[in-house]
This record gives sequence, C-alpha cells and structure tokens, in this order.
Amino acid sequence: MTTPSESATLEPGVRTVGLAKHFGPLVAVASLDLEVRRGEVFGLLGPNGSGKTTTIRMLTGLLAPTSGAASVVGIDVVRSPELVRRRIGYMSQRFGLYEDLTVEENIKFYGGVYGVIGAERKARIDEQFVTYRLGERRRQLAATLSGGWKQRLALACATVHRPDLVFLDEPTAGVDPASRQLFWQLIKDRAAAGMTIIVTTHYMDEAERCQRLAFLSRGHLIGVGTPAEITARFGMASIEEVFIELQRRDEGDGAQGEVPRPAEVLDG
Repeated sequence: MTTPSESATLEPGVRTVGLAKHFGPLVAVASLDLEVRRGEVFGLLGPNGSGKTTTIRMLTGLLAPTSGAASVVGIDVVRSPELVRRRIGYMSQRFGLYEDLTVEENIKFYGGVYGVIGAERKARIDEQFVTYRLGERRRQLAATLSGGWKQRLALACATVHRPDLVFLDEPTAGVDPASRQLFWQLIKDRAAAGMTIIVTTHYMDEAERCQRLAFLSRGHLIGVGTPAEITARFGMASIEEVFIELQRRDEGDGAQGEVPRPAEVLDG
C-alpha cells in the first residue's frame, strides 16, 4: 500500500474513458469518464438501477465492458483482470464470512486466499487485530458477532493483503449508527495511510463523509465533485435531497425518460 505522499505521484486509483456496458438493448453504463485519486475516499451514488454495481464489476475485472477503457491502480482492467484483483479488496453487506470459524480463523483463511502465507500471514493477522480493534473477539465464532462486529471483521478480511484500493459496496447496510460511525473512522484511517476507498451507500450522512462523489442515473454520469460542489450544482440543500430527486425522476420517467442532469456535468 502506498503512503499519502507517494500517492500524489502515481497513476490515479481509477481512470475510465468511455467505459460502457450493454446487455442487449439495455445500456447499463453509458460512456463513463471518471477519475479517482489515490488515497481518496470516493462515493459512487445513485438510485437502484443507476449502474453502480455494473461499474464496480467492470472495475474489479469480473465483467468485461462492451466498449471503452479502464485502469485500476495503473493496471488495465481488460488486459490484466487477475493482476487487478491481486491489488484490490472488495467488501459488501453480504461479504462471505465463515460463521463456523472464529474471527482469527476467518482472517487467516482470507490471508491464504490472497496469497499471504507463513510468517508474513501471522504478522498481517496481528496487524489486522490492532488496526480494526478486534483483539477481544479473536476466538469468538463469527456467527455470534453483532452486525457491527461482522462488518469490522469483513473489512479486516478484505484488507489483510494490504490492497492499494478497496471497493465497499453498501458495507454498513443494517448496522447500527454507533457501529457505522466507528466503521467510517476506520475507513478514514485507511485512506490517510494511502489506501484508496470507493464506496457505495444509501446513507446520505455517509455520502457526505466522502471527499468527492459521483452521481449516476440510468447508467449516465451526471455529476462529480465534493459534496458542497454537488449540492451547489443541483441547487439543493443536501446530498439527500439530490439523491431523492434523482430517484423520483428515475421512477417517474421510466427507462425511456430523458436522463436527469444539471446544466453541465460537474467535474471537480
């Protein structure tokens, strides 16, 4: 993982040029041009069906784009998807913890999956217990953890190999507010250490904690910028109001409606 000072001189965490994905006549993602800086906490937002998950699947090398190009931590996703997957982590609300294993055994297992073995794996496991404050739960079965502890463990498993970039797909869904707050502090700590974080969420208070946001609507990028820039461009008081308005338009206009967008796409 890079340090904050090193990140300024490297390729962007993510860069896409004309990235698109079609499923027959359905345009899931339309000509996406996007750049995410190294060490940035970046929010990818939009109503259900806006193209967020399809975009993430393309960026993780799990889904081939119909057209366009994308690189993640300087690696071409289309040409070298396996190499990309070695350099990234991925976590969602349904991250695959093994509930019949202890906290320590889960981290150990994922360390092996990511190719961390031997003495190095032991050192990484110990590091994760300190970083994610899991020490008191070391020998507890994952099945017996609360939602907040499970999400913390999932993040530890997803980052045991020290990835340069982590995708967090609605990671705190169903987690209580106190646990969400701690989880976000852990995310900010990782970003401060140089890890790039890309997160999707339906909690708009979380979206406002991101350094920059990208809004998608029906596969189209309609705004990029800081939370303050986004609200100013859309002429609304909060990110939540922007989200609700986009959702209302999407549901009201249907798939054939005109793509809602401000006067011009904001690129902060």
